[in-house]
Amino acid sequence: MNILILGSGGREYSIGLAIYKENAHNLYFMPGNGATDRLGTNINIKDYNQLAVWAKDNSIDLTIVGPEAPLVDGVVDIFKENGLTIFGPSAAAAQLEGSKVYMKNILKKYNIPTAAFIETSNEKEAFDFIDTMNEPIVVKADGLCAGKGVIIAQTKDEAKKAASEMLSGVAFGDAGTSIVVEEYLDGYELSVFAICDGENYKVLPAAQDHKRVGDGDTGPNTGGMGAYAPTPLVNEDIYKKIEERVIKPTLKGMQNEGAPFEGVLFIGVMVVRGEPIILEYNVRFGDPECEILMPLLATPVSELFYKGATKQLDKLDIKIRDEFGVGVVMASENYPYGSSTPAEIIVDEIVDEDLLQNSHISFAGVEKIDDKLMATGGRVLVCVGFGKSIKEARDRAYALCGQVHFAGKKCRSDIAYQALK
Repeated sequence: MNILILGSGGREYSIGLAIYKENAHNLYFMPGNGATDRLGTNINIKDYNQLAVWAKDNSIDLTIVGPEAPLVDGVVDIFKENGLTIFGPSAAAAQLEGSKVYMKNILKKYNIPTAAFIETSNEKEAFDFIDTMNEPIVVKADGLCAGKGVIIAQTKDEAKKAASEMLSGVAFGDAGTSIVVEEYLDGYELSVFAICDGENYKVLPAAQDHKRVGDGDTGPNTGGMGAYAPTPLVNEDIYKKIEERVIKPTLKGMQNEGAPFEGVLFIGVMVVRGEPIILEYNVRFGDPECEILMPLLATPVSELFYKGATKQLDKLDIKIRDEFGVGVVMASENYPYGSSTPAEIIVDEIVDEDLLQNSHISFAGVEKIDDKLMATGGRVLVCVGFGKSIKEARDRAYALCGQVHFAGKKCRSDIAYQALK
C-alpha cells in the first residue's frame, strides 16, 4: 500500500517505523521530521484540501492521522469527502478531545464513571463549586492545550487563581474561556488505548506514562518523559470493567450522538480501590505510549489501521508479543520551561548484539540541518527497549540512552519505577 502519516513527532515516527519494518509499503509523512525521511518521503502540504488532492493523485491507499489538531480541524471529513481511506475520528467525534466540557458531558450522559465536576464559563460559579470541595482540586481548560491545560491545585485559593486565569484568557487564551473543575482522584493512572471502527474495537495492552519532568514524579507536567507496557497494575477484572463500563457505552453513545467514533480512543484511567474511573479521553495515541505499543504488536500495524479505517476490526485477530517495552524520553536542556539551542545528535555505533536486536530509537523533535541530525524540539527522541521482564526492557532502554549524545540532553532515571517497587 501507499501510506500517508500526518504528524511530525515520535508518535508518527514510531507508527512509520513499525510499518517500514513490514517491508511491504511506500511511506509518506506530512510534514515528518528530520529522521522520518529514513523511512519514507517527507512532503509539505499544509492545506488539507490540497493534501487530499495530492493523496488522490499519488494513489494513497491509507492515511493515518497522528496528532489531535488535524482531527479537531476536520481532516478526516475532508479526506472522506474525497473518497479516501483515512484512520481517525471525524471533527464531530474528535470533540471528545477538542472540548473537555463536551467529553465530561458525554461521560455523564452515558453513565460512564468519572470524577464529580462542574463545567462553567462563570467565575463565581467556579468559585462557589471550589468552596464545596476537598483539596487538591483539578482545574482544566476546555480546549486543546497540547496536553498541558490541567492544573492540580493544592489549595482552594490556588484553584480559584487557576480558574480565574483560564477564564480571563491569561493562561491558555481561547482554550480556557470555558473550564471544568473536578474532584481529585487518588489512585494510580493508566493509559488504555482502544482501536475503534465505529462499532467494533480492539484493546491494546495498558501502559503507564510518566508526566512530570523529574525523577520521583517531581517538577512540572510535560508531554510525557517515558512509558512502559504492559503494566502489571492491570488485571483481567479491570480490563473487563473498562470494556463493559467505558468502551462499549462510549461507542454506543457516540452512535446515538450521530458521531460514530472511529480511530484511537485514548482512555485516561485512574484506578481507585480497584475501580476504573475516567479522567479524560483523547482521540489519538499518547506520546510516548505509542512508541512502545507499536513494536509490541505482532499483528501488522498497517493491517490494524486499515481494518480500523474500513470498519473491518471484527475480522481481525489481534496478536501481541509476549514482551515488555520501556521507552525513555531524551529531552533538550530547557524542557519544559523553554526552547533550547539546536544541538547535533551523535549516536554511537552499537556493537552489543543483544542491544541491537532489542532496542531502537524513535525520533521526535529533530531536524536535518546541513545534513546533520539536530535536536531542535523539547522532547528530542525516545530510547525504547524490550525484554521478557520490565527490568530487562528498562535496562536495555537505558543502555541505549548511553549511546546517544547531544549537548544539554536530559532524561529521567526512574521510568517504570511503579512496576519495579
